[in-house]
Amino acid sequence: MAIKQKVTSKKPHIFIQTNAKQEVGAIVSAHSMMRNSAYADKFDVSVMHKEDYPYFQAREGQTYMRHGSKRLWLNDDLQSFTITRFLPPQLMGYEGKAMVVDPDVFAVADVWELLNRDMGGKAIMCRGSKFKNGAFATSVMLLDCAKLKHWDVEKGFNELFEGKRDYHNWMSLLMEDRETIGTFENEWNDFDKLTPETRMIHNTHRRTQPWKTGLRVDYTPTEFVPVIGQIMKLRRVMFGEHAFLGRYRQHPDVNQENLFFGLLKECLDQGKVTEAKIRECMAKNYVRHDALEVMARVPKLKEVKAA
Repeated sequence: MAIKQKVTSKKPHIFIQTNAKQEVGAIVSAHSMMRNSAYADKFDVSVMHKEDYPYFQAREGQTYMRHGSKRLWLNDDLQSFTITRFLPPQLMGYEGKAMVVDPDVFAVADVWELLNRDMGGKAIMCRGSKFKNGAFATSVMLLDCAKLKHWDVEKGFNELFEGKRDYHNWMSLLMEDRETIGTFENEWNDFDKLTPETRMIHNTHRRTQPWKTGLRVDYTPTEFVPVIGQIMKLRRVMFGEHAFLGRYRQHPDVNQENLFFGLLKECLDQGKVTEAKIRECMAKNYVRHDALEVMARVPKLKEVKAA
């Protein structure tokens, strides 16, 4: 279900953020949340489309601060949806519990276990980060919406362009009171690992996202890593945002590719996505051009046992 306005249900709610380029991933993500839970009747799932919020388009081509450098806001960037991860409290009317995930996050275990967790009075729970500056990984967040009434996405977005906030600090929760943030196990946002312990897998290595293989790279590389970041910045300034970035590569783990396309095949079989939609995304270079062939050959996923 796509969502634009406030939700009316009192159930916990999972929000999957996306833009047009990652819509197929978001559909698969939503499906994975429901199909792998024995308690799917206890929560709702919605997809948030960045294109439904016109204030993003209004800033096209304008400069904002990211890691202390000026960058261009481009709505057709692969990850232009990221700021919508702060929308759920508003959509929930600042009530109840929500979870927000990126469109490249897929459940392989029962998400109700996390949704139903006691947050211990924290406003936010997420995965801690490997970065020394204390940044958190906000690609999967569990939220107590009543404690986040200061989250106003349109206001915060405009402040990026007014020099009042930095994108990295916002995305990494460095603007939040540290005492309001708790952490959960890494397996609930497992970066590019699919093991028996994985609860939700996150294809963070954009270069090898399974549904992008062979397409031209269309994301904005990070520039805060020493040396490599400086090279990326020089490339961008001299030649353009996506110049010389090459193509998406084959994912090194066939099990992760099989998982995604097995889930996508179920979505097609259940009418959650149409073949016409997949072909449209292939034509627009949002999805690899052999997606239908890959779906035809992947093994069927194991059925989920009821509780």
